[in-house]
Order: sequence, then structure tokens, then C-alpha cells
Amino acid sequence: MPSTTTGTPPTTDDASLSHGLKQRHLSMIALGGVIGAGLFVGSGAGIAAAGPSIVVAYALSGVLVMLVMRMLGEMSAAYPSSGSFSAHAERAIGPWAGFTAGWSFWVLLCTAVGLEGIGAAKIVSGWLPGTPEWAWVALFMVVFCATNLAAVKNFGEFEFWFAALKVGAITLFLVLGVLAILGILPGTDSPGASHLTDFLPNGGEGLVIGLLASVFAYGGLETVTIAAAESENPVKGVASAVRTAMWRIALFYIGSMAVIVTLVPWDSKAVVEKGPYVAALDELGIPGAGQLMNVVVLVALLSAMNANIYGASRIAYSLVERGQGPKGLGRVSGGVPRIAVLASSVFGFLCVLLSYWRPNDVFPWLLNMIGAVILVVWIFIAVSQLRLRRRLEREAPDKLAVRMWAFPYLTWAALAGMAAVFVLMAREPDTRVQLYSTGGMVLALAAVGYGWQKARAKQ
Repeated sequence: MPSTTTGTPPTTDDASLSHGLKQRHLSMIALGGVIGAGLFVGSGAGIAAAGPSIVVAYALSGVLVMLVMRMLGEMSAAYPSSGSFSAHAERAIGPWAGFTAGWSFWVLLCTAVGLEGIGAAKIVSGWLPGTPEWAWVALFMVVFCATNLAAVKNFGEFEFWFAALKVGAITLFLVLGVLAILGILPGTDSPGASHLTDFLPNGGEGLVIGLLASVFAYGGLETVTIAAAESENPVKGVASAVRTAMWRIALFYIGSMAVIVTLVPWDSKAVVEKGPYVAALDELGIPGAGQLMNVVVLVALLSAMNANIYGASRIAYSLVERGQGPKGLGRVSGGVPRIAVLASSVFGFLCVLLSYWRPNDVFPWLLNMIGAVILVVWIFIAVSQLRLRRRLEREAPDKLAVRMWAFPYLTWAALAGMAAVFVLMAREPDTRVQLYSTGGMVLALAAVGYGWQKARAKQ
């Protein structure tokens, strides 16, 4: 791989944004981005369905995610932009593609902000009974909206310390788990391979459910390529983050799953009820493990809220800068697109209100609508990389600071993997609804984007 340029940072598509993120911010955002509440809590349902084979599920989806990140890294190093994959899709496929990918992802991030706010509020109100959940959600929204309205370095500092705590917690968990498995943790007996004998307890169907759960647990990795555009050296930042993606995924996700299913019986009710990490720590007899992990999950949720408001505002800003949204959202003050931050926060809070007002119809519909958006984004990334790589090799080979492995074969293999996930989603009743709902939203946005593209071409 060619060495990364470390001289003068290249001009990005976002000249009016500040460049206040340092390399340490980007490094920790990249690390923390893969450690979310989906890993700490959501993985329990995957383990219950797939049993010990959940390790295989996370490994398979992890390979797919690594390929996607490598493709995204190649394009983001060559064309740094806060629009990330949306800007790349417009450059490679056409304005309608950038419009569709960008606004789909914006809806996903804003809805996720609301979900994370609800989850964080439930934890805090559990510690302080009698306090209303809506008040905590409002407090969190105000804090992180204010954080993102200030200089971008404030967002970077919040994420740096949030990520540091998450990385420290999961590293400690892995160390304790490995020591227990080896039988050298005081006060514990090694379970050996006793919990791994029934590797595929629910057959291939269980593995499929675990695979689908693991695919969507990897969301959040894209934020670092959005943030890189506001760093001191975008090319170096993207290259560094992408190069470390492999060991991060292997260690935090696949390593965690291997430790958990070795320590705890896969069919233990505690895996789903308490969460797999709490269940594993309880198995080791560590006092206060449940509350300790609740603190870590709370930090993970707050970190995700902060990062998603940031990501949504930058995606919206980039879309407006490219003429694909209301001009008001593109106003920048102090190097920050403050109107876009406010709009993203308001939409997130609206999702919270919908969860209270219409918990049985509108809110579930919204959740289904964003269910498969991340897969749609990955497809745009792969198709864009197929087109842009050839163009870069012809016109600007010096910009290929990060290169996709075994191009174009692994890009096509990744696309085949995404198609396979779509097929699996169509086979499962629970995910089929998400697939159709997301498909409807994406087709509607594509139609609007294409109509806008044709109208602009006539001007």
C-alpha cells in the first residue's frame, strides 16, 4: 500500500467547516464507533438464536464490514467530505444517488438519536425511581445539541472520553474473561469447552438470525469518515482509521462473543434479560457487575447520541452544499452548521415524542422504515467504489492513499454478500417487514432525487 501523504492537507468539499479535530480524536472516534449499545445489549438476542455459532455469524458479517470500510476509506482519503458516502455516490453514480443515500442515512441517524435517548433515560430513571423518562431525554438532547452547536473540537473531546471509557471497559472484560477461561482468575473455575458442545443448537435457521443481528450491530463505523473531513489532516486520519478496522472488529466483536459463549450457557435466560456482558460477569461472581455494565451501556448510548447528532448534521450540511436540500440548513457559523445541528436534534426529539404518543403504530412504522438503511448505504458505497477506482487510476493515481484489497474481486464479493443478506431478510418474517418498509422509503427518495436531477439539468 502506498504511504499516506502527511504534508499539507488536501482541500475538502467543506471549505467553510472548521478543522478542529485532532488525530487523537479521530483515533478514539474510530475505536469507540464500533462499541455501541447494540454490542452490549442487542447481541443477547443473537446468542439466544445462534448459540455458540454466533462467533461465526459475527466473523462473517465482520468480514463484510471490513470490506465496506476499506472501500469507503479509499474514496474518503481521495475525496475528503463531510458528506462521505453520499458525496461519493453523487460523484460516481449521479446526484439522485447522493440524494437517496444521504437523506436515507439522515433519517436513520436522527431516529437512532431518539432511540438512544429513550434507552439512556430508562437506565437513569431506574437508578432514580419516580423521575420521568421524558425529562431525562430532554436533558440529554439539550446537552448534546449544545455540544454540537459549539466548536467541533468539543464534539471531539466528548467522544474521546466516551470512547476511552468504553474501550477500557471492554478491554477489562476481555482480560477477565480470558483469565477465567484459562482457569487463572482467582475464585473461578474454568468452564473449558463445556458450553460449546452444542455449536449449532437451532441449526442453520438460528445461524441466519444471528447473522442478521450481527450485521446491524456494526452500525457506527461510518462516522469516522464523516469526521475526518474536519480533521487537521483528512487523508492521514481516514487512512489510519481504516487500517486499524480489522483488529478492532476482530478484538471487540468476535473476541467478545467468543468469551461470552465460552463462559455462559447460550440458553441462559440472563443472556437476554440482563445482557450478555452482565451475564458473563455474574458468572464470574464479580460483585456489582450489573450496575457497572449499566454505567458502560449508558455511556455507550450517550456517546452514540452525540456522534449521531454530529453525523446527521454534517450529512445534511453536505447535501445542502451540493444543492440537495433547504438552503437554510447549510448556514455555517463558527465553523459549525448550527441550523443543521438544530434540525437533526429536533427530528430526534420528535422520534421520542412519537414513541410516547403513538407507540403502537407510527413509531414501529418509523423503526421498520430505517431497518435496512445501512445495507442500502453499503450498496451505494460498493457501487461508487467500483466506478471511482477506475477514474482515480486514470486521472489522479496519487490520491489512492488507501487501496481496496484485490480490486475489483473483493468489491464484487462484498456486493454478493449484501445481496445474500437481503435474501435472508426476505426469508425471515420479522425482518421482511423492515426490508419492504426501507425499500419503500428508498424508492420514494430515489424518485424525488431523480426528478430533482432532471429538473436541474433543464435549467
